[in-house]
Amino acid sequence: MTTLPSTTGLQLRSLVTPSGQSGGELVLSLQSIPTPVPAADEVLVRIEAAPINPSDIGLLFGAADMATAKTFVQESGKTASPVITAQIPARAMPGMAGRLGQSLPVGNEGAGTVVAAGSSAAAQALLGKLVAVLGGAMYTQYRCVKADQCLVLPEGATAADGASCFVNPLTALGMVETMRREGHTALVHTAAASNLGQMLNKICMKDGINLVNIVRKPEQAALLKSIGAKYVCDAQSATFMEDLTQALVATGATIAFDATGGGKLAGQILTAMEAAINRSAKEYSRYGSTTHKQVYIYGGLDTGPTEFNRSFGMTWGMGGWLMFPFLQKIGAAATQALKARVAAELKTTFASHYAGQLSLAEALQLDSIAKYGARATGTKYLINPNKGIA
Repeated sequence: MTTLPSTTGLQLRSLVTPSGQSGGELVLSLQSIPTPVPAADEVLVRIEAAPINPSDIGLLFGAADMATAKTFVQESGKTASPVITAQIPARAMPGMAGRLGQSLPVGNEGAGTVVAAGSSAAAQALLGKLVAVLGGAMYTQYRCVKADQCLVLPEGATAADGASCFVNPLTALGMVETMRREGHTALVHTAAASNLGQMLNKICMKDGINLVNIVRKPEQAALLKSIGAKYVCDAQSATFMEDLTQALVATGATIAFDATGGGKLAGQILTAMEAAINRSAKEYSRYGSTTHKQVYIYGGLDTGPTEFNRSFGMTWGMGGWLMFPFLQKIGAAATQALKARVAAELKTTFASHYAGQLSLAEALQLDSIAKYGARATGTKYLINPNKGIA
């Protein structure tokens, strides 16, 4: 019989409910849930580090206006825990229809120690091992997953080292793989000084791929150049469009991955791609170049509308790109090859950096939310669900 370390554990949950005048309310709270007993092919992981990724923030906050956030303490028996509430504008509620009334667990990925295991040989082999896990609901003390979902961390690695093994590394590798599969030879990335952006630079340098980085601040440009980035363009610079066009002439990049989503940047990239191609064009065409130019939007740092002027001919595409559908498309064998590379280069190419580590209760403090909710470069945090718990 499997012995559990505890009969219950805390889990961070996000709930959206209707409120007055067709608006809604977000409620973030800690819930006590039964510790699951692993089945034969499962293991129970004591989660010790889980990153707060932008995709996690999207589920955590939903469409709430966090400027309206308030906090109070919820009493339950002899325990007390923080609760956050925030208002959701009526105009944003249609996008929340699919989750109304559902208390949802949060956290795409994490890492921790296997503290109980099912009877199968694969599960038993993981007992006591430090593993990284992808599977949702990671802002919880104990997470039960299939043994084959675990990635054993290399000797000397910590839970913090392995916490971001999946989302950022597989997204960065997926971008490069998409570039190759679609016949491009170089790429462009926005919000490029992020943890993901730094990983992408290291991958491209290691693999001999030209990468054009777009940032928003001079200090972000300096950071990327300090790790060896060759092409860095500041979107706030007065010479941005010319700088970007020159970088595209030099690299021949015709595919871009945009983390901002809203605003004019995606259109500016396509415009600069067309301008770069036309600098070596032998003849004029009113339909523009015949070279396909592609921008994939994979994030929403700017929640406003995507705006663009069609100044880049007729051979172009703009669409969405997400890591999970991409992995499903390439299949299990190709995905496993990407995961193996992450494990092999965990402390080099795929090293992550964090501004701090929060307990579950600390993650529900307004000052903490203001920091990690900003989603700015250098403000990425880890949650340790077992921090401060004996």
